Amino acid sequence: MDGLVVALDGPGSSGKSSVGAAAAREVGYRFCDTGLLYRAVTWLAEERGVSVDDPEGLVDLVDGVELAVDAGGRLSRVRVDGVDHTGDVHGPAVEAAVSAVSAVPEVRAALLSRQRDLAAAGGGIVMAGRDIGTVVLPDADLKIYLDASVDERARRRAEQRGLDPTGSEGIAILEALRRRDRLDTTRAVAPLRIAPDARIITTDGNEFEDTVAAVVGAIRDAEARLEPARTSR
Repeated sequence: MDGLVVALDGPGSSGKSSVGAAAAREVGYRFCDTGLLYRAVTWLAEERGVSVDDPEGLVDLVDGVELAVDAGGRLSRVRVDGVDHTGDVHGPAVEAAVSAVSAVPEVRAALLSRQRDLAAAGGGIVMAGRDIGTVVLPDADLKIYLDASVDERARRRAEQRGLDPTGSEGIAILEALRRRDRLDTTRAVAPLRIAPDARIITTDGNEFEDTVAAVVGAIRDAEARLEPARTSR
């Protein structure tokens, strides 16, 4: 088999990027975090003073953004006009603005074909995002939804940053995630939804390795199920 096309969705800080990358590495697939594209457009808009109320201006930025392969074969490096800006797209200003930029219909439309082209490039791929199984790749071989409570996600993010989840900074993280969830689930275009045929993996209380193993298991199950149909063609 050349590998499956796997759509991996879930809310912010559900572990899509880290879990998806680890699972993809274990099964020998490519990995793509589509959220990086939206972060790159957001960062570039901040740099060039393009407002979220200027859809045409935002769309004009899309052609300057691309994802590049890192040393592990993952599409995790961000280039803007040929220059690596991976570190910049994870800054606090981007974190605060990316949901608003992602909600602009024209931006989503402009990035849709880019994401589909990445998936169609050949070989197995795990593509992570918030609308992969519902909009970007509705015909994906396997759809997985990583779910976790907002309290659990906030705790993980705080601990990753060396913060007390119950302190003022931890509470700020919790409120930011709640706001992000509201924006992602209520936006007019491609809101965060669970695809009807998605396999839901709830990760509250899981160790990282447990969630990776669950995703790998889902992929292996789908490979075993789909391989006879593919080889008989």
